Amino acid sequence: QVQLVESGGGLVQPGGSLRLSCSVSGLPTKYYGIGWFRQAPGKEREGIACTTSSDGYTYYADSVRGRFNGSLDAAKNTLYLQMNSLKPEDTAVYYCAVDDQIHGAPHYYCSTYGRSSLPYWGQGTQVTVSS
Repeated sequence: QVQLVESGGGLVQPGGSLRLSCSVSGLPTKYYGIGWFRQAPGKEREGIACTTSSDGYTYYADSVRGRFNGSLDAAKNTLYLQMNSLKPEDTAVYYCAVDDQIHGAPHYYCSTYGRSSLPYWGQGTQVTVSS
């Protein structure tokens, strides 16, 4: 079965950096959509960095563009998220999720509709930005 395991969360001061990893196993295809999502208390889950195994770029939400950098190591089936210049409003549980085929371009997976179509999710990792 498909499993996703996130790691790398923690407590960091404003302006600091963290790197998240998402290891995917059991995926029966080389062609898939994948992304990072986050959910803060009392807020809707948000797609922040999404890509596919075929596209050569990552789509970023406005809230993180220019500060976060996502990368996919397709050979290792591992997704990374380098988070720089962190702000208190970045505090959330961060999830990765994967599709078992490609239904659209990277921005599709970060949209509300695309997010709801993703069948496999990790357990999430907490990121807290606080002094």
